Amino acid sequence: MAKKKTITKNNIISMYMDYVLEHNQQPNTVYAFTKANNFEEQKFYDHFGSFDALEKDVFNAFFHNTINVLEKSEDYQTFDARHKLLSFYFTFFENLTANRSYVKYALDRHKNSLKGLSLLSELKGAFTNYIEHLGIELIEIKQEQIDRIQRRGLKESAWLQLLLTMKFWIDDTSAGFEKTDIFIEKSVNTSFDVLDIAPLKSLIDFGKFIFKEKIHMN
Repeated sequence: MAKKKTITKNNIISMYMDYVLEHNQQPNTVYAFTKANNFEEQKFYDHFGSFDALEKDVFNAFFHNTINVLEKSEDYQTFDARHKLLSFYFTFFENLTANRSYVKYALDRHKNSLKGLSLLSELKGAFTNYIEHLGIELIEIKQEQIDRIQRRGLKESAWLQLLLTMKFWIDDTSAGFEKTDIFIEKSVNTSFDVLDIAPLKSLIDFGKFIFKEKIHMN
């Protein structure tokens, strides 16, 4: 049988996901995998250095597919940071749900090892970069080191929140994963309510006013 001439990165990811779901394990070798799917081994290495590298890229692909969908939405472009993040969550988990069997396989396989964290390393990098550029407003301390700690803390807490949501979704047995939708809405809104700096800014401005008035009175 003639080998396929055009093999894309997404083709290989799709073939791999099908394989592991059918066999409940990684292929024994890249050679065996490419032969079974009728394409040249070199074409695998044009995109991935190993099956582990491919697995990391699967979750990264879920992220970028989500962003591609959001960026095509005119409404999304007008949203504030809170509603952009909510839109991201709902769209991202739609992607995960469409591939739930694979996601559960991949995460369950590494749930008791540090390798599980490595599996999501590319997703973490992409997601925390997204958070950094989302425009979430923080209190300006005007000390570079403290501001840097604030930004790092925001990214790490946002990543932890995503992991907790993924865990909730995996365990969710409600119809249409409606409990996950509720969890997303409540957790994201609560996070932004905690981060809401408007009342704190008002308090700071009021404090400055009182301080100035006290000086004038004296």
